[in-house]
Amino acid sequence: MMKIRKKRHLEMLIQTIPSFESPKIELEQYNTPASIVADILWNANALGDIANKSILDLGCGTGVFTLSSLLLGAKSATGIDIDIDAINIAKKTANEMDIKDSHFLVKDINDFDLNCNFDTAITNPPFGSQQRAKKGADRSFMKLAIESAEVSYSFHMAETEEFVTSFYKELGGKVTHKFVYNFTLPHTYDFHSQESREIEVIVLRVVKI
Repeated sequence: MMKIRKKRHLEMLIQTIPSFESPKIELEQYNTPASIVADILWNANALGDIANKSILDLGCGTGVFTLSSLLLGAKSATGIDIDIDAINIAKKTANEMDIKDSHFLVKDINDFDLNCNFDTAITNPPFGSQQRAKKGADRSFMKLAIESAEVSYSFHMAETEEFVTSFYKELGGKVTHKFVYNFTLPHTYDFHSQESREIEVIVLRVVKI
């Protein structure tokens, strides 16, 4: 696999990974911008959490973090999502891009018993920004991430930072880094009245203690 030496090169490759064909509002499916994915993974790699590591991608969608981790030299990457349509896109993309050592599973993480350990988990749960989405879904993602990996990168709405930090502490984790992004939610669903809106999102790096 080619050696990626610049973040911009990584971002350009990420832009070629397809998004959801038919987004499901109950799963709050939105495409994470390539610039955000690239920035998170570039920083994670600089911290020693990607290259030659085993990656677990919880709520992987179409596999953007799973596949991009492998582009940066991860040893292996496993993506888990409840949506079979998204997983099928991820598998097809891995084949078309000839990305090896990716594994995708259709699973509900609430019913998932993971019997193996990973170096790094990336968890991208529903933000809870829509009334139709299931509230509190992020707790299951956080719990599985901290149980399954030594280091986790966890997406959340910025306004929930205090709760998330406290909950990770209860789970036996410690926040070491915080990344802040303006995440654009495009006009995706019929009930959306605006062309787009921005929400502030944080990504926390959490280590198991």
